[in-house]
This record gives sequence, C-alpha cells and structure tokens, in this order.
Amino acid sequence: MENSECLKCGGTEFAEGTDYMPIKPNKMSLTGSNKIYTFCLNCGEVESIRVENTAIFKKK
Repeated sequence: MENSECLKCGGTEFAEGTDYMPIKPNKMSLTGSNKIYTFCLNCGEVESIRVENTAIFKKK
C-alpha cells in the first residue's frame, strides 16, 4: 500500500494475507474465493478486506 498511513498507529508498512476459510455465495457452494486482508505491520490493524474472485458471485 503506497503512501498509506495506519489510522490506528500511524505506521506506514503494510502486508497482505489470506484467511483459511474462503467466502462462498451460499452454504451449499463447493467453490469459494479467498479474502485478502491488507494490514499494518506495526499494530495489525486491518486497512481493507477484498474478495479475490468476484465472478463466482455474479448471477448467470
């Protein structure tokens, strides 16, 4: 995250990581998409959460 500053501690170094549980369109879905967290390396405050593959949520 270029030129970002943590709202909690003022830190400027961020990293990205994923959760072990994918987000799914519904309980019965076999496929899901990773959630990607961007967080401050100084205090751990999460700056953003985004879904890696939004296509699985679009109605066909």
